[in-house]
Amino acid sequence: MSGASLAGTGQLLRLAWRRDRVAIPVTVAVLVAFAVGSAKATLALYPTTASLGPGIEQIFASPAAVALYGPISDPTSPDALAVVKTTMMGAVMLAIFAYALVRRHTRTEEEEGRFELVAGGVVGRQAPLAAAVLLSTVVVLLTCALTAAGYAAIGMDRTGSIAAAAGWAATGLSFVGIAAVAAQLASTTRGTAGWAMGALGLAFLVRAIADTSASAPGWLGWLSPVGWTTKASPFGANRTWVILLGAALLVVCLAVATALLQRRDLGAGMLPARRGAAHAGPSLGTPEGLAWRLGRTSLLGWTIGMAVGGMVVGNLAASASDLLADPAIADLLRKMGGGQGLLVDVYVTTELGFISIIAAAYGIIAILRWRAEEVSGHSEQVLATAVRRGRYAASQVLLALVGTLVLALVLGVFMALADKGGSMGGLGRILPAALVRVPAIWVVVGLAAAAVGLAPRWAASMSWGALGFFLLVGEFGQLLNLPGWLVDLAPFTHAPRMPIEPFALAPVLWLLATAAVLVGAGVWGFRRRDLC
Repeated sequence: MSGASLAGTGQLLRLAWRRDRVAIPVTVAVLVAFAVGSAKATLALYPTTASLGPGIEQIFASPAAVALYGPISDPTSPDALAVVKTTMMGAVMLAIFAYALVRRHTRTEEEEGRFELVAGGVVGRQAPLAAAVLLSTVVVLLTCALTAAGYAAIGMDRTGSIAAAAGWAATGLSFVGIAAVAAQLASTTRGTAGWAMGALGLAFLVRAIADTSASAPGWLGWLSPVGWTTKASPFGANRTWVILLGAALLVVCLAVATALLQRRDLGAGMLPARRGAAHAGPSLGTPEGLAWRLGRTSLLGWTIGMAVGGMVVGNLAASASDLLADPAIADLLRKMGGGQGLLVDVYVTTELGFISIIAAAYGIIAILRWRAEEVSGHSEQVLATAVRRGRYAASQVLLALVGTLVLALVLGVFMALADKGGSMGGLGRILPAALVRVPAIWVVVGLAAAAVGLAPRWAASMSWGALGFFLLVGEFGQLLNLPGWLVDLAPFTHAPRMPIEPFALAPVLWLLATAAVLVGAGVWGFRRRDLC
């Protein structure tokens, strides 16, 4: 990179921070609290090696558990147990956050035409990419450093804490680079998402195969950037040097991205977008059809992911059922699940609660696409026709509501299909347990819609911040002894916890009413404010 091509990098870096000065601290705080809070809660239950019992190794030797969480580095270490549930999930969330930052300040800026204005000043060709990569790299390293400090602060081994942070950093830095390349290959933000998230899905799959298949070669796991997180073996082998793998991949990807940037036109990608049909179908004559056309690819990807997740959870339920004969293991899983009752019911309730939050993330993404259409000027073009504002807004919300319902339906069906032994009670028992959480998900969708309608500039920060808060208080509120009124702010705590608890109509109706009020507020606000 020459000095002239990097001119203005510092100014663009400050601008990027200025725009994300709320979203970045909130997201970092949520990720750190998620990791440290989970570790603290687990250590409170199992503080010593003697308290673990003989069942830990059996539980986390299950292929389904290893595929979902990765292998536990040391089944005799309370610290290793404390991080096993968050090591893989946290790394994936950090990778998604890193990708989102890079895309926002590169491809999105070009697609919305803002970079063309910036480029009219004294700004080098490579400055936006450099600023985005620098910001994302700093955020990834800061998140990992704070997580390591948090682990050490609650009394966990310092070397293991650093290794856990190094594993996260290896994956996060890798996807900073992968996102930078994806932004040069694709000509749209959706295309960038397809390349980057496709790479993340492939990396996760390769890692899962390497960790669970006895016939897989030993080197296979080292090919996956997601696998580097577990290869760090925190509180076990403590391979802190894996961070160098992430840094090396980042450097290589940055070199590739820079070369591609020099060979493409502004606003274009190395791989041109596929041209659409010459004539639109009848469905595109309605705002509902347009919303479906814009969101169907994303919904399909999420549906496939939810189906895979349901199959993994269903398979793991069979493994948990086989361990019922050991009272120590049953007690362990009940404590980790946070409930009482049959072990399989505790397991199903816990997993459905967590995956419901993931489904709510899709709802937020679908609502924020409505905001993105407005910022890009597409909404203005639609509203210049005979389409009324209220109907246009309702069509955007409808896709999010129906999409989250579909995800919950697919999750329940595939969990039941994967449960070959019927330990969870079959489709008639699992599907209602999955669908009963939809009203809580709709509250999150309604909150995002209200933010778009009433406070559009803060919609993304408010929506993701709220979801992170709900995850924290809903998942760990009782274990962390948070005040009851604070835990009750999360809608997921009010959904009937089937199958542990029986169905209750009153909380479902209250959640539906709350979601309706929030959606109504969002549509009302959109109808009365200026487009911006």
